Amino acid sequence: MRGLQDKTVIVTGGGGGIGGATCRRFGEAGARVAVFDINTESAAQTAADITTAGGVAQAFRCDITDYAEVQSAVGAAAAALGPIDILINNAGWDVFRLFKDTTPDQWQKLIAINLVGAFNMHHVVLPGMLERRRGRIVNIASDAARVGSSGEAVYAACKSGLVGFSKTIAREHARHGITVNVVCPGATNTALFADYKQGAGNPEKLEEAFRRATPMGRIGEPDDLPGAILFFASDEAAYITGQVLSVSGGLTMAG
Repeated sequence: MRGLQDKTVIVTGGGGGIGGATCRRFGEAGARVAVFDINTESAAQTAADITTAGGVAQAFRCDITDYAEVQSAVGAAAAALGPIDILINNAGWDVFRLFKDTTPDQWQKLIAINLVGAFNMHHVVLPGMLERRRGRIVNIASDAARVGSSGEAVYAACKSGLVGFSKTIAREHARHGITVNVVCPGATNTALFADYKQGAGNPEKLEEAFRRATPMGRIGEPDDLPGAILFFASDEAAYITGQVLSVSGGLTMAG
């Protein structure tokens, strides 16, 4: 895709399934990849995969819920790889539990990771993009934000909030050459989905239910997501902002 060569991109949760696949695809496209993750080993592995394949990448530990740590990590990434051109907010966490069975401590953790973390990243990265009058931001939400999902009330609320936040930031900064778009995965074969299934008590039955509900007849794989993410980050999508795209095999088809 046009416009990715030699761009510096931050991917949060870059050591995980979707994040790792996205980092590797950016590396293949010639971008300089800052792999952000709270898990230093998984981030380092993703960065190593990219450099082994001939790309440019570096791993950075970052707890996105800690504003000071975000400032430090973004500064280190910019110093090592260049000013941040693209931000992919992918890091997330979930717990499968009916809302009546959740606790305030769980709400706070879900909100901190899935919503406040993205706020922190935007707040630190945006000033540089505004100064250069160019930037691409892609936020990874969830189809749970669009249609709801039993057992994920707070997670869905956070991701719905991220969608509304993205549209607002897109409006505020469209005239500054910054685009903000959202990709909503459906059920995808990641560690997060594995934890979600375990929380349901009957993982095999739940996965089969998702498979049957998906018109394409299968659970998504991490490699199904980077195409949409890189499209929004590229010059091909220069006139697209404030949009939400579901990548779910047709699981949801809400407008």
